[in-house]
Amino acid sequence: MKAAASSGSLLLSALLCASLFSSWFFSTSFAKHVVPGFPSSIVRPEQIQRSRDDWNGLYETKYYTQILDHFNFNPTSYKTFQQRYLINRTYWGGPKHNSPIFVYTGNEGDIEWFAQNTGFMFETAPHFKALLVFIEHRFYGKSIPFGGNKDVAYSNTSTLGYLTSTQALADYATLITDLKKNLSALDSPVVVFGGSYGGMLAAWFRLKYPHIAIGALASSSPILNFDDITSPYSFSNIITRDFKSESENCYKVIRESWQQIEHTAKHQRGLDILRKSFRICKNYIDGDALQGWLRTAFVYTAMTDYPTPSNFLNPLPAYPIKQMCKAIDDPTKGNDTFEKLHGAANVYYNTSGDVSCFDLNDNSDPHGLGGWSWQACTEMVMPMSGDTKESIFPASEYAYANRLAYCKAVYNVEPRPSWITTEFGGHNIETVLKRFGSNVIFFNGLRDPWSGGGVLKNISKSIIAIVAKEEKKNAGAHHVDLRYSTREDPQWLQDVRKQEVHIISNWISQYYHDLAQAQ
Repeated sequence: MKAAASSGSLLLSALLCASLFSSWFFSTSFAKHVVPGFPSSIVRPEQIQRSRDDWNGLYETKYYTQILDHFNFNPTSYKTFQQRYLINRTYWGGPKHNSPIFVYTGNEGDIEWFAQNTGFMFETAPHFKALLVFIEHRFYGKSIPFGGNKDVAYSNTSTLGYLTSTQALADYATLITDLKKNLSALDSPVVVFGGSYGGMLAAWFRLKYPHIAIGALASSSPILNFDDITSPYSFSNIITRDFKSESENCYKVIRESWQQIEHTAKHQRGLDILRKSFRICKNYIDGDALQGWLRTAFVYTAMTDYPTPSNFLNPLPAYPIKQMCKAIDDPTKGNDTFEKLHGAANVYYNTSGDVSCFDLNDNSDPHGLGGWSWQACTEMVMPMSGDTKESIFPASEYAYANRLAYCKAVYNVEPRPSWITTEFGGHNIETVLKRFGSNVIFFNGLRDPWSGGGVLKNISKSIIAIVAKEEKKNAGAHHVDLRYSTREDPQWLQDVRKQEVHIISNWISQYYHDLAQAQ
């Protein structure tokens, strides 16, 4: 048996969790325990049965000499770093036929994880005869400025100041343009793809660089979660709805447990009771940390409530919320709330059943995802609160003052809450994008907590919102459309992917038509 389940799951989840989620933590008692981040698609390869060598055969690793600062012309701006990208030429029809180039706009982490978790691109490449390119986001993975030295790159505001979404988009534009020249593929159409933060970048890239990308598939991209455009309660409310729709009793047990945990932790030997009940390792336990550990399990299970087994954030069975509620509703556990919650947590942290204790004291960041805390302290400011009446979590209200205090203390930097909407827009998006935007697919599954900040209605004939729904209920977890397909995929998911392929086909056909007309 494994000696412990590392709370790296907790810290990693925290690091991966988007600033919407982190904003919630900033405004609750968990703030001092959690580093902000963004939930993304990358923790582990979905097809875990592949060996590392198999993954290495899926793409070639390349490096591009990238400029440090695209927007200034002082001497420092001309410094360069090595930006990693992955490329797969297996199915490419080549420049002679102007075959398309599909580009993944990398998220806040190692680009190999994104490539390994974006099966949709690999599975559709043969149909389109597409070249596949996955570009790593600056300051993540191996794309570290300042000589590749992460300690230097992350050392202070003068170096971290180059970690922005606008710089990252300019990186992608520069690399794509140069790559097309080197491949003699100037007339090959480019379509960008991304999920979560990467999906936001894909949508923004199409809007900012329409001369480079003819279209974008932006999956589960909460581009409206800024500047009070959408409700700060949406994230919490959707998780509440997910659990409540599965079992009213399950929802009530979780909702009422927080006060019970807090009350128990304050009593003499209360922490010993909690340690025994939840099988926490003997090195460390704390009431707030335990609550954060449970909250992480519920949030990420809601995000990854996929219709088939997955190994996305953690190994999970199909419909993991159903399995969590099954554990909580188990009549053999009587009225033992903690035993019920332990059973639910096991679904997320210990599906294999071979963990003997859970470690709450692992503060490591093995995948180098901590750069998101800087982004959440500068431009990625998404307010988040918990509904006081119905929320499955304790009531909370977002307070910018808490975010400011944290960011000043850690980085001596002041967030800019309105910068994203100033740079990319978001307010009155239907009116604005209808006037100048085109060729963007926004996919959202309504079981995904992030869908509350997504585009859920068609904006025009070419800016399409695909919203996953099953008959009589909501469906679709976090960018499920980008996952590898399986034989067990429900019909609605198969239909979503077919619709996306059809739309992209139309973009490319129109591009070829326009190209022929221009020649």
